[in-house]
Amino acid sequence: MPPTLILVRHAQARHNAEVNFELPDPDLTEEGHKQCADLRQSLVEHPLAQQAEVVIVSPLRRTIQTALRSVDWLVEKGVKVEADASWQENSAKPCDTGSPIDKLTQEFPMVDFSKVDPVFPDKTSPAASQYHFTKPAILQRAQVALKKLYERPEKIIIVVSHSAFLRLAVSGYWYFNADYRIFDFAPMNEPGDPYRLEQHETTKETGGGLSRSWVDPIVLGSDLPEEDPDAGADKNGNGRGY
Repeated sequence: MPPTLILVRHAQARHNAEVNFELPDPDLTEEGHKQCADLRQSLVEHPLAQQAEVVIVSPLRRTIQTALRSVDWLVEKGVKVEADASWQENSAKPCDTGSPIDKLTQEFPMVDFSKVDPVFPDKTSPAASQYHFTKPAILQRAQVALKKLYERPEKIIIVVSHSAFLRLAVSGYWYFNADYRIFDFAPMNEPGDPYRLEQHETTKETGGGLSRSWVDPIVLGSDLPEEDPDAGADKNGNGRGY
């Protein structure tokens, strides 16, 4: 049986608060740390989260910090936190581009970075084509990320990722800062069918586990550029999520 997924968006980071997408790999804000406390309490009290066997995290600072501040109680029980570049945010803006892995390894020794794609944090070169900010690349990356989870042995997996990637490529639902949704994999009728997720009613009807997010669904792939890596957002950055 494929696993049940608890998909989490990171808490508020500096680029969210300052509306400055030129900040490189930003940290959480003070408000973000407070949001992590609420997220932690909700997950601690959730029976599915209690059974989580692994935590997968985007290797950006805000997602790592969110994970370590909200599932520390799982880490204390021996649950591993594994970084996976497939779950990073969509754009190649500085705020969505990660730090070098050797730097992250020193700062976050409790996270396993051993399986991170060696091309990380590159998102623009030909070698990093799977991370380009285009609709085909992003949707394909989501399928790769879901395939890896589908084939894992764990039954409950927590993933800490980013709004636009989760919303536009993975699940088709909104995620506000430090909120989460719970999904099962939809049945696959034919070999080669795309990986699809079906949300639990408990988070679908309430707008997330903390009821912070909009309820309305989103069409996967909408608001993503076909080719131009600088397209897909207006002058205020709307549409990318960050």
